[in-house]
Amino acid sequence: MPRFRFFASLVVIPFLSAAPALAQWTTTPVTAPRVQYRTFQSAAANTTVSFHIYTPPAYDLQPTRRFPVLYWLHGSGSATAGIAPMSGWFSNAMALGLLPPMIIVFPNGMPFGMYCDAADGSTPIETVIINELIPHVDANFRTIAAPKGRILEGFSMGGYGTGRLGIRHSALFCGISMLAAGPMQLDFPNAPPDAHVPPARRDMIFEDVWNNDPALVVAANPTTLATLHAPALASNNVLFRIAVGGDDSVLPPNIDFHNHLLTLGVAHTFNIYPGIGHETIPLLSAIGPSNWSFYLDALTPSCDAVDINQSGDITVEDLFAFLNAWFASEPSADFDGADGITPSDIFAFLNAWFAGC
Repeated sequence: MPRFRFFASLVVIPFLSAAPALAQWTTTPVTAPRVQYRTFQSAAANTTVSFHIYTPPAYDLQPTRRFPVLYWLHGSGSATAGIAPMSGWFSNAMALGLLPPMIIVFPNGMPFGMYCDAADGSTPIETVIINELIPHVDANFRTIAAPKGRILEGFSMGGYGTGRLGIRHSALFCGISMLAAGPMQLDFPNAPPDAHVPPARRDMIFEDVWNNDPALVVAANPTTLATLHAPALASNNVLFRIAVGGDDSVLPPNIDFHNHLLTLGVAHTFNIYPGIGHETIPLLSAIGPSNWSFYLDALTPSCDAVDINQSGDITVEDLFAFLNAWFASEPSADFDGADGITPSDIFAFLNAWFAGC
């Protein structure tokens, strides 16, 4: 089996048993370069919750620097199978200079949790990630603890979750990236004939997450949430992308979602990649150089922030003005919004200044 296809299958292989699901708040640790297994005590779940986190080599080499964070939401079937290949994918991109050094967080969304708070209260996954995991990571790692330092991305069920959480909580992120998102259809039990999750498993998810209530499915869907939160998406200036393979069964609902966003006037990019099925790394590879541009563009502050003297151009005078403010510890020098004036503000400003808007 080709390596890429093997990696992709690890992310989406469903369990075929229709036995009742159990909350799996802690996973087994994954061994991969620079990946740590961590836990924290969750008040919402009333138990210990695990996650994995990748830190780049620069995290150790530059002990005062703060780093942006990419929250990667896994697909269905396994909360851990994609961690090693995806951390390797991003780590290699950083080593090649395609991606700035960043922290990658792999939340535990459970095999079939849909990144929702279950209707019966048993698995408050959205609450755990948004209200507990993100603050925990910011408190325990040198993150850029501000919206300009966070990107949310996911594949398949994780793409669906990215749509849900990113749209509902757009004030927390500078970029949201939905890759081969599914299930995007409003009628959850009636999936496409070639859907990756079989009917028995889909029925179980319908019961466990939404208590067999179609109205709850509709309320949770990114399409509905986009209608409710379109003004916030616009005001928060979030970079929003959707990508899907041309041979993927989730393509039609993604097209419908794209068209819905157009009617709402929600700024986003939407691209279909011919010949690509429901496979993570092949889809990212097909996007090409623009894949890396997405992260850079999301993390780069606006031109207004860099043009300190408001001349309309990014010049050396702006650089001198920022450095003067930084040495004087003026509040405006907290460029990365990460709680205080530190060397990380210089790194963030220089990255934006050299980009030149």
